[in-house]
Amino acid sequence: MEKVIKVEGMTCNHCKASVEEAANGIEGVQGKVDLEQGTLTLQMENDQIEAVKAAVEDIGFDVII
Repeated sequence: MEKVIKVEGMTCNHCKASVEEAANGIEGVQGKVDLEQGTLTLQMENDQIEAVKAAVEDIGFDVII
């Protein structure tokens, strides 16, 4: 399953790495950030969007699904 979500507050490669690390830390999830678009593209085995949202918000970013 693929899902693209908007992540507000990412401004640099450090932000990108932090968000990708948070998403990829969830089992069965692979995330890739597009800084220009401010998006996180997720490849998931199951619908784990709420877990990803919580992980990304825990590190200080706003998630818009």
